[in-house]
Amino acid sequence: MTTHAAAQAETGTRARRVREGAHRMRHHVLNMGEVQGQGYVGQALGVADMLAVTYLDQMRLRPEDPEWADRDRFLLSTGHYAIALYAALAEAGTIPVAELDTYGSDDSRLPMSGMASYTPGMEISGGSLGHGLPVAVGVALGLRHQSRPQRVFTFVSDGELDEGSTWEAAMGAAHHRLGNLTVMVDMNALQADGHTEQVMRIEPAEEKWRASGWFTQRVDGNDVDALLAAFDAAATEAAQPEGRPSVILCDTRMGRGVPLLETREKAHFMRIDPDEWQLCRTQLDENRHRYDPAHRSRTADEGTHLR
Repeated sequence: MTTHAAAQAETGTRARRVREGAHRMRHHVLNMGEVQGQGYVGQALGVADMLAVTYLDQMRLRPEDPEWADRDRFLLSTGHYAIALYAALAEAGTIPVAELDTYGSDDSRLPMSGMASYTPGMEISGGSLGHGLPVAVGVALGLRHQSRPQRVFTFVSDGELDEGSTWEAAMGAAHHRLGNLTVMVDMNALQADGHTEQVMRIEPAEEKWRASGWFTQRVDGNDVDALLAAFDAAATEAAQPEGRPSVILCDTRMGRGVPLLETREKAHFMRIDPDEWQLCRTQLDENRHRYDPAHRSRTADEGTHLR
């Protein structure tokens, strides 16, 4: 096998592992959502691919030791996305899958909004938006001052681009050349108060980040191959002696993989009827290979053969 072919095979293996993990994570999200009958299910389904790439492909972790000093850090700025992070932590092996059934319950380690004091692997508590990136800049700067090689991954929402604290932190990260910092932005175009464009116009987002001194990429946040390429490019930038901080703007679809929820109008905080949960799972399984390039290729070949 040539070097190029070997690299392609490795990429294909990585992509399959991530897709399978993301599919299981979406099932975890639906199972947790059913416990409460409602929640931030649409966001969690939309970002499953992003978190699967991060936790199953990119980060250095010891699942059995979430406080391992040499771990990469993941900071969830959007505390209400905790349901998505719990699914990722379960897939990574940090928390037992069975524990997901306690989501949002009294005395659970998995509250509906992320709390670092409760949940293994949760680095910061979520709350008022716009705090995650400033904290991440401090963490990345601290690691750099200690000459430690760990990377810092931070998840923010497009709504947080409304916040002045986000842009102050962005300028600080570029000023200090924090190549060990990677930010992913969920560009799902929806906030609690309505469509992001209507609440506060944030475009052209790419140009703003580039002007702030960041290595900037924008991809389909539900395309695993594109995500892997973007994260690999960010890792290459991080390895440079004077690397820039990286931002990956990820265009995602709320409710991804479940058509019933993809088209639901009030999608920020979903209330799902008791008889709909199993339908959601069925649709998720039926759509499992809908976005898999290898599956699309096989389907096209079969269609050509039939003609």
